[in-house]
Amino acid sequence: MANIRKRVKKDGVPYYTVQIRLKGYEPQSATFDRLTDAKRWAASTESAIREGRHFKTTEAKKHTVAEMIERYLSSAGLTKIQDEHTGLHLRRWNEEIGYMMLSDVTADTLTLVKDKLLNETVRTGQKRSPTTALRYMASLSKVFNTAVKSWGWLEDSPMRNIEKPRAAKGRVRFLDDDERERLTKACKKSASPLLYPAFILALSTGMRQAETMNLYWGKAPANPPTEGAWGVVHLEQSCIILHQTKNSEKRRIPLTGLAMQLLKDMGKVRRIDTPLVFPSHKDPLKPIDLKQPWLKAMAEAEIINFHWHDIRHTTASYLAMNGASLAEIAEVLGHKTLQMVQRYAHLSDGHITGVVERMNNKLFGGE
Repeated sequence: MANIRKRVKKDGVPYYTVQIRLKGYEPQSATFDRLTDAKRWAASTESAIREGRHFKTTEAKKHTVAEMIERYLSSAGLTKIQDEHTGLHLRRWNEEIGYMMLSDVTADTLTLVKDKLLNETVRTGQKRSPTTALRYMASLSKVFNTAVKSWGWLEDSPMRNIEKPRAAKGRVRFLDDDERERLTKACKKSASPLLYPAFILALSTGMRQAETMNLYWGKAPANPPTEGAWGVVHLEQSCIILHQTKNSEKRRIPLTGLAMQLLKDMGKVRRIDTPLVFPSHKDPLKPIDLKQPWLKAMAEAEIINFHWHDIRHTTASYLAMNGASLAEIAEVLGHKTLQMVQRYAHLSDGHITGVVERMNNKLFGGE
């Protein structure tokens, strides 16, 4: 039977210890901040022991959260881009609860950290967004699920029943026609000769900034980057092949129109000391940093609240407004699912109306 005792910390805050003793089984114990959690754990643990589902005796009480995270990171094979996000999130969880045994991690424990993440002030001077906090939780949830399904360290993930913060709607900022014309002119007049072709290429293809900046002429370099996005420009095939992307899948990007012509012109006079399409002046074997020329062009064009990544949103928005389906937009941008492109659905309402109208005309002859 379960024995629950109320205790008091030095600062006067109460907590509860639970001990379960069942004949034929090793005693189980845990500590909780709330009596309701202590009772819930006692009931579920007793039931799990009687039904042969209780793994905490053999595994969960042997491993800490830090050990779980370390094993996951060493075996997950994260890319540099993934590590910048997932690794960052997990290191934060490690700082907060890494010392705890898996058997002692409760929903209440994780909720306290979640609330702390939501109330912290970040570099922008504002509180961390619910979307970002949700990503922290998703990263740890994946580790818990792996510990449950693949390692048998836990019988269930304590993250499963935590109330998730409501994610904000995806930011969609794209250039209207007037803004696009002003910014295009400002980029063309820039003192950096690479800003204009980089901007046009990004706008024409929807490639991410890293994908655009890490392009090589003609063929893969002798020592291609092992981490981060990179691709190769094939002028004779009118395309770009992205060999490494954010989602680790190869992608073919068609080249046409002005973007194609600009790359052809650049190819005729390209530097011979580097295979990069957009090399740095100081170190031609590294991509150029266009941050300052970009900010200057933005200021000259009087464009506000717009980032380089929003060029990608602009491409997707123009595709939607010109009749592309969500599946086609996802394919162009390299998204595995339609979830990320749902934000552009309202922009293609006219196209959807046209599709329905054409179907009805074919079925009923326009009656």
